[in-house]
Amino acid sequence: MPQFTGFPLTGLDFYEDLEADNSKAFWTAHKQVWETSVRDPMQALMSELEPDFGPAKMFRPYRDVRFSKDKTPYKNHQGAVVHTSPGAGFYVQIGAAGLFIAVGLYGPTPAQLAQLRTAIDNEVRGVELENLLAGLTAAGYTLGGDRLVTRPKGYPADHPRIELLRHKSLTLSKDFGAPAWLEKPRAAVEIRKAWEELRPAAEWIAAVTG
Repeated sequence: MPQFTGFPLTGLDFYEDLEADNSKAFWTAHKQVWETSVRDPMQALMSELEPDFGPAKMFRPYRDVRFSKDKTPYKNHQGAVVHTSPGAGFYVQIGAAGLFIAVGLYGPTPAQLAQLRTAIDNEVRGVELENLLAGLTAAGYTLGGDRLVTRPKGYPADHPRIELLRHKSLTLSKDFGAPAWLEKPRAAVEIRKAWEELRPAAEWIAAVTG
């Protein structure tokens, strides 16, 4: 595997152009740019981070349009995930806007969602999560995920962690944009640093849903 040297800005330009012309003709004419500026650097990055976080899965660049009203054939970003439990893990993405990093529980099964809410309800586990989230949001990460409009069944409206209990998925993320280090080897250092900061949250999620 070639050494990771950064994400070339030509990759970001590729996705900006793809957003303007998401067609097979454009993709075919510019596929080599995607391969050299997006795919190959992402593979090299994942290989470099594997000893610390585990093997990664790169997502396909093609959209599944079978059940979508949006029939554009290609994704406007390239993502990769290191799973810590089914439906959960570390995530990194490159697109027109630059670098995006996250951890979380993205598509829980009903059983996992029940496990998550049981842990949030617990006075020890729930407070532990609250403290983790407080520290990470103070460090600049954004708490996200799909949420119920109302409270989940079985939990009182005045529960001290009702806002967390409303979550149907749970993520922590940060948009880094396109800093000068993105196209340099330092990008691997910064991504590793972010994932390490997020590791306690990833481990908490894996422990209660894995």
